[in-house]
Amino acid sequence: MTNNTNIDRFDLKILRELQRNGGISNQDLAEKVGLTAAPCSRRVKLLEDHGIIRDRVVRIDEHALSLNLFAILHISMDKHIPERFAEFERVISTFEEVIECYLITGHDADYQLKIAVPDMDRYHDLLLGKITRIKGVSGVKSAFIMRKIIDTTALPMNYTDL
Repeated sequence: MTNNTNIDRFDLKILRELQRNGGISNQDLAEKVGLTAAPCSRRVKLLEDHGIIRDRVVRIDEHALSLNLFAILHISMDKHIPERFAEFERVISTFEEVIECYLITGHDADYQLKIAVPDMDRYHDLLLGKITRIKGVSGVKSAFIMRKIIDTTALPMNYTDL
């Protein structure tokens, strides 16, 4: 079940429903996908055991935590060597404000980060006090998110042959 050839239509229904509501009860999930509770529970367990369902998370309203400023940062590195990238990735993963980090290509930057902070002062502290101090960081370009248009963690489910 590590690829989509072993996922059937019931598994896809389960995945769709769990992406909509990860906290749904097994009974309610079973009803929505057209199964009884026991087979539904077994399928969810198999999807978890095979790593298709990686985890379930709670999404929190950022404003409730006073996180009012989101930015996309493009980070350039001075040397393109594995040790430099590994060190950057190790250090950046310790910053709670960094909510996404990607190694990218096709751009002037090596990494793209998404960060969340309360305000511009905290952004300034993070940028100058932490990010630019990581060994190898040679440039940072920032863009500030004005409004979220699409805000989802759901993956598209229409690329399967089922």
